[in-house]
Formats: sequence, structure tokens, C-alpha cells
Amino acid sequence: MKQVNVVATIKLDAKAARQITDISERINLIDAAGPALHEQEGDTAARQQMDALLAEAEVIYGFRLPGNVIARAPQLKWIQVMAAGVDKYLTDEILRSRVTVTNVSGIHATTIGEFVLGLMLMFVKRSDLCFQLKRQKRWQQFNPGILRGKTAGIIGLGNIGREVARLSKAFGMNVLAIRRSAHEGQKCRNVDKLFIPEHIDELLGQSDFVVLTLPLTSKTHYFIGEAQLRSISPNSYLINIARGNIIDEKALVRALEEKWIAGAGLDVFAEEPLPPDSPLWELPNVIFSPHVAGGMDNYIERTNGVFCENLERYLNKRKLLNVVNKKHGY
Repeated sequence: MKQVNVVATIKLDAKAARQITDISERINLIDAAGPALHEQEGDTAARQQMDALLAEAEVIYGFRLPGNVIARAPQLKWIQVMAAGVDKYLTDEILRSRVTVTNVSGIHATTIGEFVLGLMLMFVKRSDLCFQLKRQKRWQQFNPGILRGKTAGIIGLGNIGREVARLSKAFGMNVLAIRRSAHEGQKCRNVDKLFIPEHIDELLGQSDFVVLTLPLTSKTHYFIGEAQLRSISPNSYLINIARGNIIDEKALVRALEEKWIAGAGLDVFAEEPLPPDSPLWELPNVIFSPHVAGGMDNYIERTNGVFCENLERYLNKRKLLNVVNKKHGY
């Protein structure tokens, strides 16, 4: 019975490890979390240890991928990453290889959908002003706005985009969306109007909240630049929970400073951690978080469930879930 060496670059607790090994006696689960981390920190001994582990690896599972992994893992067949976005994993060597890459697309839809609606509510209810008044010990009443009747424009209609659409509809909002594969006249559940990418300016101009939920690829890098930002209404907000480099950040700073748009809700940035000298720290019309929109208390449990389902499929030579299309980048 051929053994399948699974190298885990994330530290798994006993329960998660047992969930994997219980699938089959064929599975040899190798804990490489320590060596993978120390190698990344420049430890030569850890690199040599990883070389030995990778030489026998058939499957790699984790957040972290060792450098030059294809050359170092000649028996590698499959990489399961513990993230939905795979832009940082698709190196030239992986793109050229025949190694299958799968992600955990779908598990973030609820938490990120709630995060997006939370940002919308914070803007419309003027939470920023409430925080400011509290700090200043100042009692100043004002009229909050409402979401009902406003328009959400969703760019990217995958799992997360569809959940944002569903939640927006639950609040009585109008929903516009763009999907790469859309065609004229196509209908989509919880979407009032589906646009093709060429009509992005029409969506931008009609949206009170422009929400970016698309993957970062060579085609979506700087997808939102100065021209697109100027197409957004001065009373509208931009929300990005996708990837920082989907937006031209310098153009965004100008848009916020010069009030081309009303504000931005940002969970992702071109450089992370956000540099101390970034103007985004000081801009009063920005609400941001440190790339946590997809986080949840039981993250490893959720990703482990996806991996175990896929591992069973792999052993039984069935089609894997969430296979990344290397050509498209997601």
C-alpha cells in the first residue's frame, strides 16, 4: 500500500492532525511548521531540514510555501493552501509545473460579507463621528442615514460577492454587479443588474457603495485607477476587502484628500503592514482594518474540513474541490 506523504507547514493541534490521519492508513502526516517558519527567517539548518522533508512530499498543506518548492519537491502532486486568494502562491515555477493547486474558496463568504455590511453601516450611521464625539466628550446630535434604497455596486461575483449581494438585498438595497464572465442581459440572484466589465463606469457612477470582491491577477492589478475613482460619485464610498493592489493606492489617496469620493473602507493594502508614513493613517474619511475581514475563531477547523474532503477525493482519484485555474489566477 503506497504511502502518501503530506507535509503540513501550519501547526495543527491534535484534533486537526487526527482528522487528517483518520482518513486513511496510507497518510503520513509530517509536521513541518517549525522548519518552514525558521527557514523563512533565514535559518540554514531549517532549510536543510525542509529539503529532506520536501524530497518525499506528495502533498503540501498550509499557509506558507517554501521557496523553490517545485525544484525541491520532485514528487509533489498537489498543494492545498489555507487561503482563498492565491496570488502570492502562483510563482512562475508553480505556474509552469503540473502540480495542482487548490484553495479554500467559499469559507470566507459569511465573515467577509458581514464585514462589508458592517462598513456600510458604519459609514451610513456616521460611526466615525460618534467615535470622535466620544473622544472629545462632546454631545452633538445628528441625523444618521439608512441603507435601504441605496445602491451597492459589487465588482467580482464569486462566493463573497454573492454573499454581499444577498445581505445587501436583505437591507433593502439595490444591487449592481460586474462579473468577468457575464454577458449582456444575463440575470443573477440578488442582483438587479449585472454588467459586463466593459461597462464598469456605469456601475461606478450609480453606486453609493462600490465593493471590490475580485481576485488579484495580472488583469485586475490597478483595476481601479484614477479614471475609475473619478467615475464614482463624490457622495459614494469605496470598500476593498480583496487585495490592495487592485487599487492604485496613490490615486486613492488623492481621491480621498480631494474628495472625489466620500470615503473608503479598507481591509487590504498595497503594502502590509501599512507603512507608518502612509497618508491613509491620518485621513478622516477612511475606516480600515489590518487584513482581518476573512478571519474567524474556527479558521483552522474550517480549512481542515476542506482539506480533509479533498484528501479523501485525492486518495480515491476523484476531482478535487476548489482547483485553481492557473491561467486565470483564481
